[in-house]
Amino acid sequence: MFSLPNNVTLIEVGPRDGLQNEKNQIPTHIKLSFIRALQLAGIEEMEVTSFVSPKWVPQMADAADIMQQIKNKGRQIVLTPNAKGIEKAKEAHAKSMAVFVGVSDTFNQKNINRTTEESVNSLRPLILQLKQEGYFVRACISTAFHCPYEGSIELEKTLDLCRQFSDMNVDELSVADTDGMANPAMSYDLFLALREQFPKQLLTAHFHDTRKLGLTNIYAALQAGVDRFDTSAGGLGGCPFAPGATGNVATEDVLYLLQSLNIETGLNMNAICQAVEIVEPYLSRPIETAMYQQFKREGHIC
Repeated sequence: MFSLPNNVTLIEVGPRDGLQNEKNQIPTHIKLSFIRALQLAGIEEMEVTSFVSPKWVPQMADAADIMQQIKNKGRQIVLTPNAKGIEKAKEAHAKSMAVFVGVSDTFNQKNINRTTEESVNSLRPLILQLKQEGYFVRACISTAFHCPYEGSIELEKTLDLCRQFSDMNVDELSVADTDGMANPAMSYDLFLALREQFPKQLLTAHFHDTRKLGLTNIYAALQAGVDRFDTSAGGLGGCPFAPGATGNVATEDVLYLLQSLNIETGLNMNAICQAVEIVEPYLSRPIETAMYQQFKREGHIC
């Protein structure tokens, strides 16, 4: 068991992963205000938008406008699922790209109509070209613990997929509990194995809070040596290809956990909640995370 880290980085995924499946169309200027407020709260790494087909993901149709107007601060990551998305991201002067593949074949086929092997094979030349051109590449590994269609995922299958991306020299692996079925023992075992097998790899844990185990899974990953976590302000998010999956773990609730453990993040709790306050009126559901509700009751959090 590793000692708990002194510092942790929270990668904010609310503007992309959080809003991508939101039913209400969020105005571009509200997205930009949300992003800027998160930056003011101290966020240095953020998924800001996604270069995907507006036919399938209309919420992200303004990706080029977001990139044109966003304030350049820290690492701004854009999702680029294929060659066309990568080309559009380059045109928008993005410097950091994210690709994704599910460990589960069924999940992959329902998501992008390809098996896992076919997805990896199609991404390999794109990733190698991006790395040759000096881009930051983040590989998002979906269904790392469990698939809503296939059930439990063998740990070795997840390690094998991560190994393939590590061999492509991706800069970061973001390993996800896509449908929120992981428990702390599973979290500890997988992330300990990942840390041992890829000690030099930038490793990020991505949890959904479907069964309210997100924070306990994060604590287990901390014990396994992980010091980077994807979080979403307001707990925004979900996945249309993972029935029942709720939003990502909330940035403000994870921040409270880390603060209670005296772990530094460089983030301001009140400013995070103020960012959530900007976007909440435009959402199809209320924000009910613990720390945001306290913020609304009291106007601040000490």
